[in-house]
Amino acid sequence: MNPIVENLTGTAAMTDQVVTADLLVSIKTGVRTYAIALTETTSPDVRAVLRRHLDDAIHAHEQVSNYMMEKGWYHAHDVSKQIQLDMQNANTALGLQ
Repeated sequence: MNPIVENLTGTAAMTDQVVTADLLVSIKTGVRTYAIALTETTSPDVRAVLRRHLDDAIHAHEQVSNYMMEKGWYHAHDVSKQIQLDMQNANTALGLQ
């Protein structure tokens, strides 16, 4: 996004938040997909590879979610705070239209 537009709309920090939130959602999808694939394969070699990828995805999830919690962008342990943040982000997005 253009830095001038970011400054005018107040979305400079939100851009990083949106990117990391999208990354977290993608990682969660990967974790689910690897877990499903593990239950569908009968090959020990394929299963070993999928387990390694699943472990890597779980580790990535931990890193990204911890980063987001440190920044105040993700409140995994406080649903009311997360809802409040989601509403704030939705209102910001609506204001950009």
